[in-house]
Amino acid sequence: MLKDIDFSGQTVLITGGSRGIGAQVAQDFAKCGANVVIAGRSKVSAEEMADQISKAGGKAIAVPCEMAKLENIDMLFETIKKEFGRLDVSIHNAGVNFTRPAIEVTEQDFDYIYDVNVKGLYFCCTNAAKMMIPQQKGKIINMASVYGAKPMKRVIPYISSKAAVIHMTRGLASEWARYNINVNAIGPGLIATDINEEERRNEKWLNKVLKTIPLRKFGEPSDISSLSLFLASDLSNYVTGQTLFADGGMMTE
Repeated sequence: MLKDIDFSGQTVLITGGSRGIGAQVAQDFAKCGANVVIAGRSKVSAEEMADQISKAGGKAIAVPCEMAKLENIDMLFETIKKEFGRLDVSIHNAGVNFTRPAIEVTEQDFDYIYDVNVKGLYFCCTNAAKMMIPQQKGKIINMASVYGAKPMKRVIPYISSKAAVIHMTRGLASEWARYNINVNAIGPGLIATDINEEERRNEKWLNKVLKTIPLRKFGEPSDISSLSLFLASDLSNYVTGQTLFADGGMMTE
């Protein structure tokens, strides 16, 4: 699939691009010729990923960015403008979560999840649009979750934040369609990454979780990256306002 999609000369931003799903997305876009901008909370991790891509023959820069701080987001897009002069694809993958009973969630906990997952993502979208509107073209991809549409216990702020992302995506798609900007979202299910590696070693936990997935397996970061490549390419020019779920069938039950 990678050989059939060419992003040569295009600038692609991936927030949360230094590990997990974001890292796979960053590497795959670089393989397709894109100038990749990796934004991450950890400067060291973002730079390590950019170096890894560069050593493999790709083009990447790292920009430290805390998504809960709007001044950081503004600086991120100013850097993109200065370095490349344009932005073709903006993928908003950064997000935070924690697990605890709803009655134990503090105001600080709630605000932090919404500051990153909703407010930070929103202002990434609007900053991206400000660069794309003069171009009269652009692709924006927001990372939602299967749990933005499917309830789950003990992660209520997280699932509600992802529901907001899904609905926000629809609204922005409608508002910016006149500028030839496509806005879509991806709703991953359970994806095997370093973040859940330790849990997946627990056979009892793993067997319980797999029963909730009709395909009876975790997805891979490449499953989400493939959807990102599709939504960013000309193959999806007539697709906007949609959330594509890659969940092994979880939404069917």
